[in-house]
Amino acid sequence: MLNRKELDPEKSPSAAFGQRLRTLRDERGWTQDELAERMRCSSTHISAVETGRRPPTPRFAKCADRVFGTGDRLERQSRAVRHTALLEGFPEYVTHEARAAEIRLYEVGVMPGILQTPEYASALTARTVERGAITPEQGDERIALVTQRQTALQRTPPPLVFVVLDESCLRRPVGSPATMDGQLARLVEFAALPNTVLQVAPFDMGDRRPLSLPLYVLTMENRGLLSYAESAQRGQLERERTSVVPLLTAYHQLQAEALSQAASVAIIDQVRKGTS
Repeated sequence: MLNRKELDPEKSPSAAFGQRLRTLRDERGWTQDELAERMRCSSTHISAVETGRRPPTPRFAKCADRVFGTGDRLERQSRAVRHTALLEGFPEYVTHEARAAEIRLYEVGVMPGILQTPEYASALTARTVERGAITPEQGDERIALVTQRQTALQRTPPPLVFVVLDESCLRRPVGSPATMDGQLARLVEFAALPNTVLQVAPFDMGDRRPLSLPLYVLTMENRGLLSYAESAQRGQLERERTSVVPLLTAYHQLQAEALSQAASVAIIDQVRKGTS
């Protein structure tokens, strides 16, 4: 076919959805006009969704599932497209996190989502909405995603979870004093679980700190590796082992320099009591 635009499913969740839609259509030998007729929309709309220029609405995705007989696969995939308040690559990372055998996290400034209490998550999101950085609807999506991630980790057998928190995560107030006290108490509870390790990277590590930005590394059941790293404006999902292994090495170096779990819990207790 002439002028057929090549699709890159790695570009964005919208592009991945568009490729899936085109593949399903091609498998059935339908033209865009024929699919549009079945879905009671225009072929221009089909083209825009396939090329990632228009995100699929929940109604569009459900209709496509009905037409293709795909259950709710397209509707579920469309949810990642609608996580517009999240950095590129993070919605896909979350799907892998829910199946990982081992999870390694390093966070700076804020508590990682899998450890946030409902009060902490709500307070953090409320401030972001107040600044106009996201809409109230996107804020609701963020809070729902926190719950989704935490629920997914409550499986049998549970994953091994290693967390290193920069000391700034403990010192940065979020919400009320009661909110922070509850959040710090949650960290202590997490450290006591049999499948977890919690460490704090103190400020006095200085230039011995091998990482300065948040990093997540997953080990899957087949021992495959995947990483997600982010800055203020960009997220990067990495699947190539040659790229992930150096990040995993840096994470292990960070763990070696960070406080032990016992010392980490002690500093958390000190912050709670306001004695440090």
